[in-house]
Amino acid sequence: MKTKSTIIQSYQTEKSSEQQGQKQYSFIVRKDANKVEIKKAIKEIYGVEAEDVKTMVMPKKTRLLRGRYEWAKRPVFKKAIVTLKGDKTIDPNKI
Repeated sequence: MKTKSTIIQSYQTEKSSEQQGQKQYSFIVRKDANKVEIKKAIKEIYGVEAEDVKTMVMPKKTRLLRGRYEWAKRPVFKKAIVTLKGDKTIDPNKI
């Protein structure tokens, strides 16, 4: 698998924005990617070493839209939280 295709995009929420101050960045990755491949992709794309990688599969979510009787569905995706070594910072929107 190519390392550039391992990371799909950055994942921005309020919680992930707060974690960036602690050198933790969230990314949406391919479902078949493992921690070693994610570390290699971070090294290749950003040029920094990853200290720790935590992965989780986020379940699908169905909710009722406000003001109308219509259901919205969020698909299943895999999320990785990457902790960087040292005092390095990155721009997660570089991808």
